[in-house]
Amino acid sequence: MTVSQQAARGTRARARGNPSTGKRASAGPHREQHRGTNWLRDVILGGQDGLVNILGIILGVIAANGSTTVLLVTGLAAAITESISMGAVGYTSSVSQRDYYEAERRRELAEIEGAPEAEREEIRKIYAAKGFSGRLLERVVETITADRERWLQTMMDEELQLQPVRNADILRTSVVITVTTLIGHLIPLAPFVFFTRMPALITAFLLSGLVLFGVGSYSAVTLVGSWRKNGVQMVLIGLGAAAAGYLISKLIGAPG
Repeated sequence: MTVSQQAARGTRARARGNPSTGKRASAGPHREQHRGTNWLRDVILGGQDGLVNILGIILGVIAANGSTTVLLVTGLAAAITESISMGAVGYTSSVSQRDYYEAERRRELAEIEGAPEAEREEIRKIYAAKGFSGRLLERVVETITADRERWLQTMMDEELQLQPVRNADILRTSVVITVTTLIGHLIPLAPFVFFTRMPALITAFLLSGLVLFGVGSYSAVTLVGSWRKNGVQMVLIGLGAAAAGYLISKLIGAPG
């Protein structure tokens, strides 16, 4: 019995169900649900940067005995400029990633065309490492290398482990980072609009801590890890960086 006949027989058996249990397999298509993670990375990058940056500014202004008006004006100016800057960084880094992929793709194509036997051997090694051997391995190699585009894509996926970057993803990354950075700035700044300095400062730290904990916990629930550990870790990193900025401001402003 050939491999294809065995596969077909196994498919029919799964469709009929397991006779030993009397259960019939579902006739509906199998659908896997995968969660996108890039957007969460962008949210954390922008939001955490905004929170930490504005907290450092707030503490720096307070350390310098600046007025609340100065604090708000400085904070709003920083929120706008930093948001645009972070969005631009997200855009340029994504473009660089896309260009790197295209450069590697052209290089890989040139190698396939210039040294096909060496590249064919690369395919053989890749699938031998996956457990293929003998005639089956050779059939896999022949099938992949029979089509130039499939061959090239396999090299990009399996050897270089690179994925293409779409223009839509570049735009999405830039927008998400810009918006989340702006929101991150406004969260600690908002209490100073409604409260006097000390209550506003306490509220700003509480809000920032809650947001950081929530983002860290959500990333753990969505991906992997302990939601408590990730949440506390995010809080310590964010507020610790802001506290470091405050200490630097005090040292710079110290007499002598």
